[in-house]
Amino acid sequence: DGMNVLFIVVDDLRPVLGCYGDKIVKSPNIDQLASQSVVFSNAYAQQALCAPSRVSFLTGRRPDTTQLYDFYSYWRVHAGNYSTMPQYFKENGYVTLSVGKVFHPGVSSNYSDDYPYSWSIPPFHPSTEKYENHKTCRGKDGKLYANLVCPVDVTEMPKGTLPDIQSTEEAIRLLSVMKTNKQKFFLAVGYHKPHIPLRYPQEFLKLYPLENITLAPDPWVPEKLPSVAYNPWTDIRQREDVEALNVSFPYGPLPDDFQRQIRQSYYAAVSYLDVQVGLLLNALDNAGLSNNTIVVFTADHGWSLGEHGEWAKYSNFDVATRVPLMFYVPGVTTSSVSQGVKVFPYLDPFNHIGGSVPQGQSKKVVELVSLFPTLAELAGLQVPPACPKTSFHVALCTEGTSIARYFNASEEKVQEEGEGCGDTDRCFNEEPVALSQYPRPADTPQWNSDKPKLKDIRIMGYSMRTSDYRYTLWVQFNPNNFSANFEDVHAGELYVMETDPNQDYNIYNKISHGW
Repeated sequence: DGMNVLFIVVDDLRPVLGCYGDKIVKSPNIDQLASQSVVFSNAYAQQALCAPSRVSFLTGRRPDTTQLYDFYSYWRVHAGNYSTMPQYFKENGYVTLSVGKVFHPGVSSNYSDDYPYSWSIPPFHPSTEKYENHKTCRGKDGKLYANLVCPVDVTEMPKGTLPDIQSTEEAIRLLSVMKTNKQKFFLAVGYHKPHIPLRYPQEFLKLYPLENITLAPDPWVPEKLPSVAYNPWTDIRQREDVEALNVSFPYGPLPDDFQRQIRQSYYAAVSYLDVQVGLLLNALDNAGLSNNTIVVFTADHGWSLGEHGEWAKYSNFDVATRVPLMFYVPGVTTSSVSQGVKVFPYLDPFNHIGGSVPQGQSKKVVELVSLFPTLAELAGLQVPPACPKTSFHVALCTEGTSIARYFNASEEKVQEEGEGCGDTDRCFNEEPVALSQYPRPADTPQWNSDKPKLKDIRIMGYSMRTSDYRYTLWVQFNPNNFSANFEDVHAGELYVMETDPNQDYNIYNKISHGW
């Protein structure tokens, strides 16, 4: 009676994965999951910042409805008492469990990860999370630093472990408890890497010799990039190894060799993450649960690795907003699995050769705000209704639309169907778009441009991604009444994906603006 759900969300993971065509990264376990899943190659977050993105996809509402663009308000108090995806599953008879970073901790989830509304038991946080920004990175001089690039000897770490290792162990323990108790569960597991600092077991560096690591294809600030669109990567500037480079604000650039080291460590952190995912999925197999558990794998947003002369998230570019997104649904994305058959044998990235291709791939443009209705539909629950235009007073509704319809239908068939729209905004025959946004305090890069507090926001960049274009308008924004004034456009960006896939050549000023 209904499938379990294992919901894996990763912090700051852009789709540098073998299953997304990346030739360098070693991610055999996530690729193996993809080989049994429907993989969306054009999935986008609604804001490239942890708390706003997570609150958005966990409530199924956009940032303008959660009214969270920073870290400092709790939607139930400041916007509306919106039901969340785990809360909906809990109200429908599921045991809901949170491990690691699912909600962003702190004010934005009421210092409780929205417990008890969203979760059946208090969420688990690894005990070693608190050391994340401590001086644990050994420098060449043997001293300890708080660096950005931070390969470590795990045995030297506090308690001899790392947070994501602890999260995997706890998630595996909970799977076994659920199996024993025969309880239907919604288990959310939030992994922290490859979020900065890039702190991971040092052996993963062996997978990525520095001489094999290239710079970004476009490591310069684009000539026609409006200054309001640029994010000056203040968070990585505060790490001791970056600080020592004395790079000029706001445009840098970082020295080439250090850029390569960051990229190398990001890849190494992804392979470390892949091992955790592999161990978790193998445990799902061992508990005999792979034949009745939906697995979702995604991230809260991407991370720039030197493209456009930028690092970190905090922008509207694809590198910051695009995320991996895949759904494993037994009997739907794969033929039904017989009891006892291994679907997810653990694969060691150090000696695994050969890649696996996604079971099904959709190029449809989709959004994370659609996760809530999609998972409800896949689990056989009633799909929450579409939100009315203003929905602050509505507890249960969604601003996303279920993307389950893309799972089985050939892409052409879905486009042909014009009926069956109901009251959703988008019919099948309309081209899907993804909407993202990012706030700024000023027209030029400031020390707080990456993470402005609500009271300091003066401009909002609203960005629309279709399969052919990315179109962004930076407009005047009033934080007192959360209003955007599209009559007052500060800057615009338009990129044509066919000729400019990396979004380097802004043609906004070349086009007539009569549309």
